[in-house]
Amino acid sequence: MRARLRSPAVRLLGLTLLVVVMTGCGSSSTGNGVARKTPAEIIAGAKILADRAASVHVSGSILSGSSPITLNMYLLADKGGRGQLSENGLSFELIQIHGTVFIKGSPAFYSHVAGPTAAQLLQGRWLKAPANTGNLASLASLTDLHQLLDTTLGAHGPLVKGAATTVDGRKVIGVSDTSQGGTLYVATTGPPYPIEISKSGTGAGKIVFDQWNGPVSVTAPQNTIDITQLTAH
Repeated sequence: MRARLRSPAVRLLGLTLLVVVMTGCGSSSTGNGVARKTPAEIIAGAKILADRAASVHVSGSILSGSSPITLNMYLLADKGGRGQLSENGLSFELIQIHGTVFIKGSPAFYSHVAGPTAAQLLQGRWLKAPANTGNLASLASLTDLHQLLDTTLGAHGPLVKGAATTVDGRKVIGVSDTSQGGTLYVATTGPPYPIEISKSGTGAGKIVFDQWNGPVSVTAPQNTIDITQLTAH
């Protein structure tokens, strides 16, 4: 249950996302039978169902060392995504669509990464670069629903099934990874989507997915600055 992202900044966000893509929602008054399955079957079934979803909302926060990381993302399968992320108070907006990644930082973010002079020039502007290569490529995985599901739910250690419980009023069953830590909660009524994953200790936090298959729109921003042109000079 670990996403491996390369760049230092994205690696921190990746710590969030290994707590991330195991989340979602589903509700009904009828039990769906998932609680009777083995832990491995619960994980596999949740991944298959989530991987077929058209969209989802991801939100929450964790600690990376002593730095709080938060995210609020809307992901649209096979299209891209949009949202906001922050680390230790430095926030930026992120969009990925049609093979291009766009990022717009807060004044504090631009000042931190580019210096105060450049921050004045970049304030309020979107930067763009290819999604598959270059400086922003590693951020693309944060907006790719299928990639996040594959990298996050694809590998795990020994699993233990917990007792049936409720999370935010929803009936769920928990499955814990005894080697990497963290507990995945899957809905036991309605479609067995992942609901939440929580973790204590290193990387402690909680990430929630909801609004599975809800309406999500993603559009490219206007008046962008092409990073590839800046670095070419």
